[in-house]
Amino acid sequence: MLGPLGDIVVLDLSRALAGPHAAQMLGDLGAKVIKVEHPDGGDESRGWGPPFVGPEHDISTYFLAANRNKLSVAVDLKSAEGKALVERLVRQSDVLVENFRTGVLDRLGLAVERLRELNPRLVVLSITGFGHDGPEGGRPGYDQIAQGEAGLMSLTGPSAEEPYRVGASIADLLAGIHGAYGVAAALYERERTGEGRIVRTSLLAAVTGVHSYHGTTWTVGGQVPRANGNHHVSIAPYGAFHCAGGMLQIAVANEVQWRKVATLLGIDPDIAKYRTNRDRFQHREDLIQDMEKALAAHDRAHWLAALGDLGVPAGAIRSLDEVYAWDQTRSQGLLVTVEHPVLGRIELPGPPLRFDGLPPAEHTAPPELGQDGDAVLAWLEERER
Repeated sequence: MLGPLGDIVVLDLSRALAGPHAAQMLGDLGAKVIKVEHPDGGDESRGWGPPFVGPEHDISTYFLAANRNKLSVAVDLKSAEGKALVERLVRQSDVLVENFRTGVLDRLGLAVERLRELNPRLVVLSITGFGHDGPEGGRPGYDQIAQGEAGLMSLTGPSAEEPYRVGASIADLLAGIHGAYGVAAALYERERTGEGRIVRTSLLAAVTGVHSYHGTTWTVGGQVPRANGNHHVSIAPYGAFHCAGGMLQIAVANEVQWRKVATLLGIDPDIAKYRTNRDRFQHREDLIQDMEKALAAHDRAHWLAALGDLGVPAGAIRSLDEVYAWDQTRSQGLLVTVEHPVLGRIELPGPPLRFDGLPPAEHTAPPELGQDGDAVLAWLEERER
């Protein structure tokens, strides 16, 4: 199963998370991804931990998360030999992925003009922290900094006075997702024009791009949205609630669902302060107290079953070990098994896409540093003949 991008070659010059995640997504879709790493240590995420695993406790699980379905070649881009090899690879590639700071690629002798000269059909994905231009375009960007600068932390946490970062490196991951989507569009356009395109995104753009209704709350509504803890900013009841022995989540999106929940919990759905969503939102603290008083009578399993019988959206708050043990997670191909050259048979979080309901394709393990140098050189020589 080659996948939709089975005839595409991706040259991955990126490191850390945003760029590698984008390249990994293209690899999941069948592309041949050649990861170029510096011989001295490789991608810096190889050193990020704990945890580290393996016989020598030197394999980063962070690196394993963003580099499946890739080949690794060790190349010093600052050396004449390294630059010559990369230029040969550029000529044979469809996509180049990079997330250097603005200007670094130029200093390496791989400016956009040079890349286009080498391969006019090349699609280049370039990811930065805050954009390629503008008054702060050259700033280095890391995920938590971008979460704060792009407003996401102001929306996250128990209150406006205590902003939280999102637990996942969401700015990096969203930038990778947006980048891969831009590459797919540019490859489609290339079929019509015969020419490549420069695709640019940033951590700032990726986070700002998912503000959604939070953004229009300000741009149209004139209100600055703030953190609301575990409850929705516009809908009530919609959030996490305490019950006997723990918590569960209930999401009431319409009046039919509200009447079902209210009846189940012994609350009058027609009382004035709870009659409509606007009423309920204005009296949300009272509503939460009334609901949790009723929910305290039983545990999570009881309420999830009862709400499920009524067709009301509800769910548990699972830890990651519970998520990966869950039959539903596994049924969707969200875990893949690969054979690692050192660790042997391991499971990795899998790709989020499936095509035509087919089972997931075979995947390869994240590579050891430089392990595919000979194979890539042989492939390159064959392509050049």
